[in-house]
Amino acid sequence: MENNKGRLGALLPLFVFLVVYLFTSIALNDFYKMPVLVAFLLSAVVAFIQYPSIPFSKKVDEFSHHMGDANIMLMCFIFLLAGAFAAISKSMGAVESTVNFALTYLSPSLIIAGLFLIACFISISLGTSVGTVVALSPIAVGFNESMPGVLAIALGAVVGGAMFGDNLSMISDTTIAATRTQNVEMRDKFKVNFWIALPPSIITFLIYAFSGTVTDAVVIAGEHPYSFIKIVPYVFVLVAALTGLNVIWVLLSGIALTAIIGMTTGSLDGWQAISSANAGMASMFELSITCILIGGIVGLIRYQGGIDFILYHVSRLIKTKRGGELGIASLTALVNAAIANNTITILIVGPLAKTIADKNEIDGKRSASILDTISCFVQGLLPYGAQLLAAVAIAQQKVTAFEIIGYMYYPFLLGIATLVFIFLKRK
Repeated sequence: MENNKGRLGALLPLFVFLVVYLFTSIALNDFYKMPVLVAFLLSAVVAFIQYPSIPFSKKVDEFSHHMGDANIMLMCFIFLLAGAFAAISKSMGAVESTVNFALTYLSPSLIIAGLFLIACFISISLGTSVGTVVALSPIAVGFNESMPGVLAIALGAVVGGAMFGDNLSMISDTTIAATRTQNVEMRDKFKVNFWIALPPSIITFLIYAFSGTVTDAVVIAGEHPYSFIKIVPYVFVLVAALTGLNVIWVLLSGIALTAIIGMTTGSLDGWQAISSANAGMASMFELSITCILIGGIVGLIRYQGGIDFILYHVSRLIKTKRGGELGIASLTALVNAAIANNTITILIVGPLAKTIADKNEIDGKRSASILDTISCFVQGLLPYGAQLLAAVAIAQQKVTAFEIIGYMYYPFLLGIATLVFIFLKRK
């Protein structure tokens, strides 16, 4: 709809989702009673019913068009590949070997800090936070089997580390979207972004290392045999991504290498490898469908003026350069909380952020960094975001998203660091 001021009523589908999913879950004290997919389906129905003056066929066209958005389709494909890689790696024994390797050479007090550091490196290498969560969450679950009670903090370390790379990786969708919408070079944005993300990551590592949640007094019973060759797929994925190889080829190659190692060591046969890969992809079906459905809902909300309403009422408050940066941060946070997708958030807010930056003489490197860090700060803490949904699913719902959020220090610190950057780091 051509309406710069937008429509508050167009946001009703999101309010319906919040009521149906969040409030119902809180009231029942059970965040799995109401499936996310069903809540979003009800939200979609509301979006279709709204504004009967708009032809239903046009609504269907908008919904279908945004369901098939290239970024969403690519994300779903990455979900499938990451699921296949995680499943086949686990079947081959890669997860067990990695856990036992860590238990052998790391003191228990450094297990969680080490897991956070590994997640940071893998996410910056893969360029996908969800792929990192899917690949490393089974390791976190494995740690919990040897050290009961660490599942929530271990998953918090994984998801937090995954968000570190999501806004720094050169091959991340968010980085690409942020730099393209602000018309800046990736390396220039990286230099600015790195100094925002580094302090929070160091502080987070130290918190995990010295929190006392897991101490050297913990006795890890039994032997911990491992086969280093079974850890090679994870090392390969990291190195391949560091060379700049596209994440799709990284995951495809990782799947092939894992299958070859599994069959060579006798851990898998050909059909077991195929079955594991299929099971891994199947585990990502619901998540993929949810993302597709969200894309369609957001498309309708945007067409009917909901996103314009948010953008208009935030941007009109901007008066100064610092206000412009705070406006970009606020817009990013609001839209990301509404749609639970940081890449799409940047694509939506990016053009307006560029206008705000140009009008207030804000360096494009700064606006791109604010877009990326704030979107990752919000996305990492959404209980209905893909990252936490994936972590909870892999943990087989043995822990809630809110329990994990309680240990996710990095996203909180990243948000604070971005505000410090806005208020103090000026040129």
